[in-house]
Amino acid sequence: MNAVLADFDASVNHLRKLYDAEFVVDIPQREFHACLVETGRVLFELFVPHDQLVIARYGPHYVGMEYDADMEEVRKVIASRGIRIIRDVGVAVHTHPEDCFGVSFEFTDNYFHDRDWPLLGGPMKSAEYWRQHPLALTGLKGYSVVVDDIDAARRFMQDFLCAVAVYEEPRPAVAARAAGLEIAGSIVELLTPVGDGAIQRHLHRFGNGIRSTLFRVHDVDQAKRCLAERGVDLLPGDAPNSWAVPAEHNLGVIFEFSQ
Repeated sequence: MNAVLADFDASVNHLRKLYDAEFVVDIPQREFHACLVETGRVLFELFVPHDQLVIARYGPHYVGMEYDADMEEVRKVIASRGIRIIRDVGVAVHTHPEDCFGVSFEFTDNYFHDRDWPLLGGPMKSAEYWRQHPLALTGLKGYSVVVDDIDAARRFMQDFLCAVAVYEEPRPAVAARAAGLEIAGSIVELLTPVGDGAIQRHLHRFGNGIRSTLFRVHDVDQAKRCLAERGVDLLPGDAPNSWAVPAEHNLGVIFEFSQ
């Protein structure tokens, strides 16, 4: 998951303190200070601009999602659909969010989880470690994307990312309609407002784009107790039986948890 945040040190310290995140690699750049952090086998690339003017209007927000893929094929598919590339560093490309319903999809042919990382003195912690951890994390369940046209967004995801439709349902608690898509082993949930509520307010503030990261846990009550002991009480999430750390308590971005 790629996110723009406001304060590098404060963001890394928050993720370490609240989620026992590992600082995987430091990636200082001329335009921003970036890094990789990991918790529960979910990698986050954080981007903190040196000049806060560039994020002052929206504040912290999710930029996009990174997928491991064949780069030669990726470039062909992007070109054939007329999608613009907004950043190209050779080994990875980022699509223009305006062409992808507010999401900058990043593609690379590098797999990160089995590497030895110098800052860690080896590979990232195992899935079994995180399952036994007090947070009870078992990986990425998915992420949500708020859109103004859910049918068009679904067609785009199916065409571009080979998404498979798995459900569609109302979300009266947040005055929204939801459509779940399976992409590369996780669920991307599209949300569109049907009235005044949290999803409509999100759309008005940010436009189309990623709203939250959804972690899978094997014991949600255990995760809730762990976070409560660390000073955060989870609130109901956007989906039934999901729980959320709201943006105002989480660097400006939403984390959700579901068993």
